[in-house]
Amino acid sequence: MTEWTRLPDLASRAVGGGVVWANDELFAERENLIKPAEPVYQTYTFGHKGQIYDGWETRRRREAGVDQAVIRLGLPGVVRGIVVDTAFFKGNYPPFCWVEGASVEGYPTADEITEWFPLVERSALKGDDKHFFDVDVSRRVTHVRLTIDPDGGVARLRVHGEPIADPRLLVGGIDLAALENGAVVTGCSNMFYSSPNNLIAPGQATVMGEGWETARRRDDGNDWVSVRLAAPGVVQLVELDTSHFKGNAPGWASVSGCDERKDPDAWFDVLPRTRLQPDTRHRFVVDGAEATHVRLDIYPDGGMARLRVLGTPTSDGLAHLHTMWAKTTN
Repeated sequence: MTEWTRLPDLASRAVGGGVVWANDELFAERENLIKPAEPVYQTYTFGHKGQIYDGWETRRRREAGVDQAVIRLGLPGVVRGIVVDTAFFKGNYPPFCWVEGASVEGYPTADEITEWFPLVERSALKGDDKHFFDVDVSRRVTHVRLTIDPDGGVARLRVHGEPIADPRLLVGGIDLAALENGAVVTGCSNMFYSSPNNLIAPGQATVMGEGWETARRRDDGNDWVSVRLAAPGVVQLVELDTSHFKGNAPGWASVSGCDERKDPDAWFDVLPRTRLQPDTRHRFVVDGAEATHVRLDIYPDGGMARLRVLGTPTSDGLAHLHTMWAKTTN
């Protein structure tokens, strides 16, 4: 065991990591690569594609080439070491692998990332074993690409390192849209699968059912949710989290606001219509504007795990919070 294994796993699902793409996952799903728990195995558990493995497994290649998976780190940072775990893959592990990193802005698709740099050189693997690779690269990494040569199964990929925060996202204030702070859902176009109250619930969603999901639209409209903020405030950052929504995330979203103290019908852009990625926590710095309400529009439909609206309460907003507290505690 090496010292860097004490550092956090930057790729783990527990901190918001996601496997955004793999060229093949016929036998076992790519998402298994970043599950926080250790891999498990049960004998004679067969599905319609064969033995069920707790890992990522590709089909047997009949032509030249390699298989790859791209992982978006939940915590971008400097990588100090990588673990490639082939647990329970004995006759079907890849003989070789290598790992590359990328440092990119925003939320690109896998094919939009064009510049990769080496983290782990091409290395031999064993079956049913953990492989520890030191990494000596000082660059901040946002994505990693695992390549297996030529095919096979990997149970887990651990990317240990030191998180490096983007200072532009370190805004002050509170979550004005948080249920626990007093925000209220005031309207919703559709709640077929789950309640919009889930959007503003505490903590991160751990499964898809803990978010808000609409029915499939068969018209030209779009779905939306409106929220009365906990207090009037200046909005500085919006978070749109599609975690766990993979084939049913919205393609785009926008956030608008209004200041009911001035005109409840005068809505303005907080975040213009923006492309979203599936299974991704998106965070956007916005121009500070005072608002009492926000409206999330998703296009055309789908599911969202969480909506966060970070900002600073105005002076009358703070006064409102103190008044509500005094009325209900005395």
